[in-house]
Amino acid sequence: MGSNLGGGFEALISKLVTLKGLIHGELILPGEAGYDEGRRVWNGMIDRHRAAILYCVDEHDVVAAVRFARENGLTIAIRGGGHNVAGFGTCDGGLVVDLSRMKKIEVDPEAMVARVQPGLTWAEFDKATQKHGLATTGGLVSTTGISGLTLGGGVGWLVRKYGMTIDNLIGAEVVTASGEKIRASETENQDLFWALRGGGGNFGVVTLFEFRLHRVGPQVFGGPLFYPIGRASEVLRTYIRWASSLPDELTSLVVFLTAPPAPFIPAELQGTKMIAIATCYTGSLRDGENLIEPLRGLKPAVDLAGPTPYVGLQSMFDATAPRGINAYWRSLYLKQLDEPAVARLVDCASNFKSPFSQIHIHQLGGAVSRVSSKDTAFPHRESQYLMNIVGLWMEPSQAEGVIQWVKTTWTSLAPHSTGGEYANFMGEPIERVKAIYGDNYQRLVEIKRKYDPHNLFHINQNIKPV
Repeated sequence: MGSNLGGGFEALISKLVTLKGLIHGELILPGEAGYDEGRRVWNGMIDRHRAAILYCVDEHDVVAAVRFARENGLTIAIRGGGHNVAGFGTCDGGLVVDLSRMKKIEVDPEAMVARVQPGLTWAEFDKATQKHGLATTGGLVSTTGISGLTLGGGVGWLVRKYGMTIDNLIGAEVVTASGEKIRASETENQDLFWALRGGGGNFGVVTLFEFRLHRVGPQVFGGPLFYPIGRASEVLRTYIRWASSLPDELTSLVVFLTAPPAPFIPAELQGTKMIAIATCYTGSLRDGENLIEPLRGLKPAVDLAGPTPYVGLQSMFDATAPRGINAYWRSLYLKQLDEPAVARLVDCASNFKSPFSQIHIHQLGGAVSRVSSKDTAFPHRESQYLMNIVGLWMEPSQAEGVIQWVKTTWTSLAPHSTGGEYANFMGEPIERVKAIYGDNYQRLVEIKRKYDPHNLFHINQNIKPV
């Protein structure tokens, strides 16, 4: 698809003015109030100038936008309610379809189902579902949007007990590239439903998600325990033995980070490199205390684990992802955390190039591994760990060093990986899209060819219909 019309930019703007009369929401053109603010995205290193931004308020607006883009050969970017490290919610010269004002949510506590529009963040989702003591697997930062996280897979604090977010998706309403409104589920357009569960935004615009909910909270046992990075090898050896025998109710996360200047961190440790192990246990609070005893036996420098509101745990890392920070990420799935992998990991984590950068190691297994790699578009079901190399910086002068650190860390750990990458943690290189989907890639190509043969939806980890 082209980025503008044959008649030039003025003709494009003239056409876009006509779109204003076809929608219920708000269309903002260059030079109008709100254009510059709407142009900005979460990742500060992404700076693009779209021709217009359409703030949709209902499905009608989405249909109008998709048809307009298709009929006029216009690039289209879909933006949900949160943030995307690769900046796929914007584009140069095209139309940004912003769904952030579509925030309706209906919770059926008896059926344990939530029907939600795509503009919600996980903070808004959790607030509504926790009123009934319910939840489903979300992200680790509550400002993340439900749309992008779901379509890419979805890893969060409930992943070992209840599976990934896509494993709890039971239906979706979609506007396809033709402007048609259809429903996808296990009984309707099953091929599209299969592709939506991990295939990203390649197949249409989801205007309604339907999720299965579970009894969770309002309190769970969880939180982080911090250790000096000089003890990282010792801590990881204990962690590996401990994590191998955990019940599904407990999900853990290893984080290498620079200790923030927060009141819960002793002054002498602030600004130093540390390793933290964070947990979420959805069983009884007493059992949670007993289960983390091996971690406490290591005598952490800071121990914040204990009974905590589930919504508090969900927002625990929000301060690490402020809007406007510069971000460059890579990911890989680890076969195992053996001694050589631990040595390389500790070495890389000791060489952060900015105080905001981190390395996350998400424990998988449990319910994730009980779904076949062929049952959803997401194929990496047998991996025990997912590593995200989180390059974050504020000062422009740090960009080169942080990006090179991410690349070096990825290259160093790649021999210990399965060769796959995770869509939601992958900024670039885009050409590694096949590594996201593995053996499921060809089936996704066929489904893409059916629902989007001209690749209208290509501002994403793109699956080309050829």
